[in-house]
Amino acid sequence: MANEQTTEVSDKPKSLVKGFVQETQREIAKVTWPTRKEISMTTLLIVIFAIVTGVFFLMVDSILGVGVSWILGMRS
Repeated sequence: MANEQTTEVSDKPKSLVKGFVQETQREIAKVTWPTRKEISMTTLLIVIFAIVTGVFFLMVDSILGVGVSWILGMRS
C-alpha cells in the first residue's frame, strides 16, 4: 500500500513536465513566424532610424556646445 502511494507521487512530476512540453509545442505551432524578407526590412529600418537619430543628436549637441561656449565666452 505504501509503495502505491510512492509511485503516484513520483509519476506526478513526470506528467507535469510532459503536459508542459505538449502545451508548449501546441502554442509554438500557433506562432506566425516572420519571413526572411520581413526580418531584412525591419532590420534595415532599425539601422536607418538609429543612424538618423544619431545624426540628429550629434547636431543638437554641437549646436548646444557652440551656444554654451559663446555664452560663457569660451570661443575656440
